[in-house]
Amino acid sequence: MLLKYLLEGGVHLKEEESVLSTSIFLCDSRRPICFIVWFEGVFSSISAGSMGDISEIGNEDTAAPKLPIPGKRNVLITSALPYVNNVPHLGNLIGSVLSADVFARYCRRRGYNMIYICGTDEYGTATETKAMEEHCTPQQICDKYHAIHKEIYEWFDISFDKFGRTSTPQQTEICQAIFQNLWERNWLSENTMQQPYCDTCNRFLADRFVEGICPTPGCGYEDARGDQCESCGKLLNPIELVKPRCKVCRNTPRIRDTEHLFLELPKLKDRLEEYIKFMSVVGGWSQNAVQATNAWTREGLKPRCITRDLKWGVPVPLEKYKDKVFYVWFDAPIGYISITACYSKDWENWWKNPENVELFQFMGKDNVPFHTVMFPSTLLGTGENWTMMKTISVTEYLNYEAGKFSKSKGMGVFGNDAKNTNIPVEVWRYYLLTNRPEVSDTLFTWVDLQAKQNSELLKNLGNFVHRSLSFLAKPSGEGYGSIVPDAPGAEAHKLTADLGERVGRLVEQYVEVMEKVKLKQGLKTAMSISSEGNGYLQDSQFWKLYKDDPAACAIVVKTSTGLVHLLATLLEPFIPSFSHKVLGQLNLPCETLSLCDEKGDVEQAGKPWNIVPAGHKIGKPEPLFSEMKDEEVNYYRIKFAGSQADRIERAEAEAVEVAEQIKRSTISDGVAEKGVEAKRSAEAKQKGKDLPVSIARIDIRVGLITNVQKHPDADSLYVEEIDVGEPAKRTVVSGLVNYITLEEMQNRKVLVVCNLKPAAMRGIKSQAMVLAASNDDHTIVELVSPPEEAPVGERVKFPGFDGEPDEVLNPKKKIWETVQPDLYTTTDLIACYKGVPFTTSAGVCKVSSVTCGSIK
Repeated sequence: MLLKYLLEGGVHLKEEESVLSTSIFLCDSRRPICFIVWFEGVFSSISAGSMGDISEIGNEDTAAPKLPIPGKRNVLITSALPYVNNVPHLGNLIGSVLSADVFARYCRRRGYNMIYICGTDEYGTATETKAMEEHCTPQQICDKYHAIHKEIYEWFDISFDKFGRTSTPQQTEICQAIFQNLWERNWLSENTMQQPYCDTCNRFLADRFVEGICPTPGCGYEDARGDQCESCGKLLNPIELVKPRCKVCRNTPRIRDTEHLFLELPKLKDRLEEYIKFMSVVGGWSQNAVQATNAWTREGLKPRCITRDLKWGVPVPLEKYKDKVFYVWFDAPIGYISITACYSKDWENWWKNPENVELFQFMGKDNVPFHTVMFPSTLLGTGENWTMMKTISVTEYLNYEAGKFSKSKGMGVFGNDAKNTNIPVEVWRYYLLTNRPEVSDTLFTWVDLQAKQNSELLKNLGNFVHRSLSFLAKPSGEGYGSIVPDAPGAEAHKLTADLGERVGRLVEQYVEVMEKVKLKQGLKTAMSISSEGNGYLQDSQFWKLYKDDPAACAIVVKTSTGLVHLLATLLEPFIPSFSHKVLGQLNLPCETLSLCDEKGDVEQAGKPWNIVPAGHKIGKPEPLFSEMKDEEVNYYRIKFAGSQADRIERAEAEAVEVAEQIKRSTISDGVAEKGVEAKRSAEAKQKGKDLPVSIARIDIRVGLITNVQKHPDADSLYVEEIDVGEPAKRTVVSGLVNYITLEEMQNRKVLVVCNLKPAAMRGIKSQAMVLAASNDDHTIVELVSPPEEAPVGERVKFPGFDGEPDEVLNPKKKIWETVQPDLYTTTDLIACYKGVPFTTSAGVCKVSSVTCGSIK
């Protein structure tokens, strides 16, 4: 019985019994969890007032920090810190954060005391180069992309206990403390190394500021970076590149001497190899992790440079090296520790407690040596009692259609792309996890995603759940009126007993493979229980039993309902949004999703007829999945073909083609017809008749700011002189002082609304309006920019919206106010009106960083 199940669970219960009801108040040692009422056999879950929503256990902002508990299994989980310089693609997701999330959710279901730590890796050359590309500071880049990462992971239901960042005081403090310890214990050395120096940029070039041909035999990739070749994966030094070039100015750098600090890996070799030999066996390291680690150690460990000639990073705390920062792969793994320090001031209880804490780390294969060689060597060198990694779970590459996912090239489907499709998050998670590249590279294809959704999710899982619950919900005489029937004698019912034995074995297998972090096999095992359920329903012919053998039918229905709950439990780590929908249809709270050994949940799984109590009233069953049509697959394949740059280029070409078609159709109408239309338009304007309200009535032109100064009587206003292709320049007043510098405003092309009625602003008449885009909370405001080649004075077009603009917009008609809410920026930074780009003869208009922003 569920009541007995709850009472015997690992929670404190306060019970007050009466004749008709039992009230149970569940709580843990910190706070109440849920108030559950049992009334005449009806089970319902009621929010406990101010306790808030507890459906998402990994809510990092509301839960009190957890600390290791003596006598319990304490698990610390990290996933590779994603670089903050770009939007994560699906390969990044499955390689680290999504895989770690599955294991974290599994650990919670098992009742382990655990935390899941991750965050954005924000220091290093990647951030500096991205800041240069987007003409902003490294901090602005970090703030922008940290928010993008966080939003994407929230949409994907990633349940971090803390998602932080490395550009924090805690990172600097802990990183410098570890460095000082290594320095004092003589595990660091000073050495002169040769490094590319760009005379044009007047600076040493750190690894990612240099590009060239990969020197690895058989590779020859022409755009290899100075730290690693993206094609073959080989780690490089910048001076090894063939035909090197500066990433900024594209000139050839020369080689100069510069002094740096090195971690003496050869001196730490014995300690490191002892750790690897022991922990790789005890922790059951994945085979690809062992191979990648052995490849490094077989080649012979060499001193590894830990400093860089950069400004954006953790400063080296030595006077001689005050102009240098730590190499990102020295300080980035320390980010796990510093983010935990941001999570709890008692972070050492997790990170300096190897006797009581197990550390699991998730990443893609290219990150392995830094986590199995460099980071452990760093910690071992301090001589402190660090919690060392026990288990590492590594993925190979997820490839996309005919090529590779690539952030730098914009290839594949990115997190924001997935979010903007109509495909539910549970489908994305399911597909990525069934396709998890655990042993070898796997391939993402739209056709395969369609097959998985339609066959495995819709016809197998969704069919079983809906078939079971919809029959239960049928009115009395056809079903059970949503009330779970009593089913005595279930164990004596052969078909049901056999099912229970098979399901029990499968749940044991599920737990076994999940404990070994074989996530793909765990998902496959859980889905096989759904197949068992479908077979059970079919073999039982329950629709006949309802009249022919009511007792047997009740057993089948109650067992199937329990199996639905069991599936929600087993699949919650993989597709939590599915499980929460199922719980809603079952009318049960999330606390019932448990696989704790202390409660006997695994053993109970072999008796699914006992999982949901008789007399419980379920909610309303609804289909959980829909069919993906061939047309949708074709649409997505075309939409996400090529690189992101290719997609923008296609959109621009389509806009130009539409404009040309409109132009051709207008010409073919004939001179006479054009004359009639012009006459009608003029008459309509003259008479003040209502024309359709659209962007066509707004006169938006390409303008050039020739002079700008601050308003003499208003600190937040600029006064600009703007050339819009007329004999005289227009005076425009804009409230942009707090967002855009005077230097950025000067001599730049902008978009100008030229037919607003002039208005005085603090004594100066503004004769037009400059268009800018802002984010939701108006903390970032950017000018909408036409292409540099766009002629000054050209009117911006919107293909499909033709017509001449009003000479002056009538304020009483509210035309601008009606049109403006449909002006926005896309995830590709393109300015649009109702999905149509702002188009000039030189291309579409864009912003630099504000995605999904409002334009006004």
